[in-house]
Amino acid sequence: MAYYHDWYPARIPRSSKIVRALLMLTSIVTATTLGYDSSMMNGLNILPSYTAYFNLSTTTTALNTASVWLGGCLSYVYSRVPDYIGRKWALFYGAAITLVGVILQAASQNGAMFVAARIIIGFGTGCTSIAVPVYLAETLPVEDRAWGLGLVYDAWYVGGLIAAGITYGTAKMQSTWAWRLPSLLQGLFSFMCIAILFWTPESPRWLQFQGRTEEALLALAQTHTNGDIDDPKLQHHLREIIDNLTFEHEHKPSSLITVAKDPSSRKRIFLACTVAVFSMLCGNNIVSYYLVGNMLDQAGITDSTTQLEINVCLNAWCLCVAIVGTFGANLVGRKALAIISTLGCGILLFVVGALTKVYGTSTYTPGIYGTVAAIFLFQGAYSFGWTPLSVIYPPEVLNYNIRSVGMGIYTFWSNGAGLLVTFAFPYALDSIGWKTYMINGAWDLFQIAVVAWTWIETKGRTLEEIDEQIDGVQRQVITGIDPEHAMPVDEQHFIIDVDMKQATGAVVGLDARKQEIKVSVKAAMD
Repeated sequence: MAYYHDWYPARIPRSSKIVRALLMLTSIVTATTLGYDSSMMNGLNILPSYTAYFNLSTTTTALNTASVWLGGCLSYVYSRVPDYIGRKWALFYGAAITLVGVILQAASQNGAMFVAARIIIGFGTGCTSIAVPVYLAETLPVEDRAWGLGLVYDAWYVGGLIAAGITYGTAKMQSTWAWRLPSLLQGLFSFMCIAILFWTPESPRWLQFQGRTEEALLALAQTHTNGDIDDPKLQHHLREIIDNLTFEHEHKPSSLITVAKDPSSRKRIFLACTVAVFSMLCGNNIVSYYLVGNMLDQAGITDSTTQLEINVCLNAWCLCVAIVGTFGANLVGRKALAIISTLGCGILLFVVGALTKVYGTSTYTPGIYGTVAAIFLFQGAYSFGWTPLSVIYPPEVLNYNIRSVGMGIYTFWSNGAGLLVTFAFPYALDSIGWKTYMINGAWDLFQIAVVAWTWIETKGRTLEEIDEQIDGVQRQVITGIDPEHAMPVDEQHFIIDVDMKQATGAVVGLDARKQEIKVSVKAAMD
């Protein structure tokens, strides 16, 4: 039987380690596009060839920068697409849309074309932001899930570092290629994402929800057991997924109207949206988009070359801290990590505000360097927690029926908050200066209270176990199976008919013929 997009070659490696590495690489290159964009605009905003070409004012600078967030808000309409065509293909088309926007931005002839291109880029990256967390959360084994998802935004700083280096290198160009070349190179990462998808499987949970059980089993084997479909633990895991999705199909809402009526679904959406809003309002967007120019000018550092050098160093520092924070997500847990990170952000914003007030117009070198050091420490505090948590926590707390639409809501709120602060902060910095940091620091204290009182811990749990924790309902009862060894005690065989010609790359070396696969599990109790 042929399925949608069977023309796309499925050259899945036999080694599960390689498959998991490719999945993580997918997350890295996807996020690199996002980080590249913010750092690139940070650098472009002080390039004379860019500001002169578009004749920028405070308003048009904010519009050019913030329009990407508007596109991200519009990407909410894409939230159902991963449910219809699959997680993998939703990511493919999101990357392709981003690539179109990048080409248009590099070729922009006027401000309107540039803004339109930025909106398309925002829409494309918003689509990938919906698809990639869902895809990775449902495909990676539980022991790799935090790393795979955490790397999505850790790699933000990889893109930021690359963009900072490129804009530093093109700054001395006298032509429009000083900003066109950095814009064009952004498309490299979307192209890489598209290429990697040739070698990765579809989400086994999406396949099972479509009734394609044999393909779901093979996808699990490709990421868990080096293609061994007879592994007892793998078969137990498939049975767990089947029972969970059956429960959701029968009991859990999927439309927005029914979601609004279901208490546990409302809680899931609320938890995801707290991440969306809090990660954007911690104060990081001031630094991400306005460090070069506004912030460093107010801190007393006005030389554009020095500003670009600081931007390069800041991205390298944030990358290192974010990787440590991703490790911490599995060590101390998601909730504690969020509280620690937000507390650090709030304290350091107060410090940045105080130093900017005292030394912002001063030539006192130690005071200026102290301000820069506080900015570095603030970004470190943010990167330690919110960078990995922004993409780890939402897909974990959203159950299958609303995971895709929930990530769409998450992306809408995330981009809406990003649009607000990116457009508003230039005016705030111009009008009230150092007080902006103080207000943001006070807001961070409110965030800590919300996280402490409302978040649940998801560390070390499968997606199915998290669902049971939130709902307070056991999804399946599988008795007769030793959870340590996953050995069936009282077997009932479920026969799955697999066409090995269609299951490309799943069991290498076997004859291309139909085979019976005995999935040994104890029958689920009513």
